Amino acid sequence: MVAFIDDYRNEYGVEPICAVLPIAPSTYYSWKTRQANPSLRSARALRDEQLRKQIQRVWETNFRVYGVRKVWHQLKREGFIVAKCTVHRLMKELGLRGAVRGRVAKTTMPADVSESPGDLVNREFTAQQPNRLWVSDLTYVATWRGFVYVAFVIDVFSRRIVGWYVSNSLRSDLALNALEQAICERDRNKRLIHHSDRGVQYLSIRYTERLADVGIEPSVGSKGDSYDNALAESVIGLFKTEVIRRQGPWRGLDDVEIATLQWVWWFNHHRLLESIGYIPPVEYEQAYYSRHDNLTLEAALT
Repeated sequence: MVAFIDDYRNEYGVEPICAVLPIAPSTYYSWKTRQANPSLRSARALRDEQLRKQIQRVWETNFRVYGVRKVWHQLKREGFIVAKCTVHRLMKELGLRGAVRGRVAKTTMPADVSESPGDLVNREFTAQQPNRLWVSDLTYVATWRGFVYVAFVIDVFSRRIVGWYVSNSLRSDLALNALEQAICERDRNKRLIHHSDRGVQYLSIRYTERLADVGIEPSVGSKGDSYDNALAESVIGLFKTEVIRRQGPWRGLDDVEIATLQWVWWFNHHRLLESIGYIPPVEYEQAYYSRHDNLTLEAALT
């Protein structure tokens, strides 16, 4: 409305225009004064201007996938005291919104195996410490050069992605290479369960033998149970929502591999996860080890 008055004030004058429009001349002049001298704006307007910059920054630096809750929690982590409703209002004004998940497609093919490992998890995706329960799954990405497949291994305790691999072939060493990365990067000194669905990649002889070689107990979800590997599917759902559907179209394997590398690092070190108290997986593990070291020290001193 102010812009309309600016466009026609020289032709008709401010007062005649305001007599027709639902705005008082004093309101128009007050707005123009604050526009010329921003320091005269209200404290709320000045704070909103600063918060808009911070909200935009948080949204931009987190793959543009955060909605109101995660932007609000990230601002609190950085020391900004702001109400969630204010974040909601300003994000709406800026036209910012979080990523919305779509349907997760099933990728693994059920293996025709009469004897397979039992379900040691029974849909209880919880762990009291790192490296006690891993879950694995894989997904596909359509590219200009055909399908590319991505496999993940996730530590249930912190939701940290501890292994991943990208391949052009679903039946290659895709799942096994992701497992090898997890084995190399993680310390395992207690009982560790590896859980997956009944896909042929996870019930293959080479895969099960590798688990046995390093002393990891295999666990396979129940047949016909849509929640048999829910946590891994949830992480893959985030990957598809936050990377694949937002950054495509994809040219080929190299593009997907680079994007996956960047996302996994961000996911582990920066992404706020509601299930672990709106902190990143790495920070959650560090807090655990810090508490464990303090308890060990206290026990040694007593």
